[in-house]
Amino acid sequence: MPSYEADLSRFGGADTQVLGVSVDSIPSHVAWAKSLGGITYPLLADFEPKGAVAKSFGAYRDADGITERALFVIDKAGNVAYADIHDIKTQPDNETIHDVLRKL
Repeated sequence: MPSYEADLSRFGGADTQVLGVSVDSIPSHVAWAKSLGGITYPLLADFEPKGAVAKSFGAYRDADGITERALFVIDKAGNVAYADIHDIKTQPDNETIHDVLRKL
């Protein structure tokens, strides 16, 4: 997530909004953002009902009660233009997302 923070001006230049979403509570988000030195984009709590947003995107791990690491690009019409659900230990390069944004 810090790589998105570092790249915010570039995302903004593409007329986009970066959002972080997890099933953690708001206080947990605040503590996590603080531990990273601050996050200026919105962090949304998919907390109650737990994982409802993640489930709708196919990114919820029922057995574990957590979400997969996932990236989604939603176009201005509200359609999923890009989806990447991947191993929690990895994060695709931001260039992958910028390539998708250039094509919208």
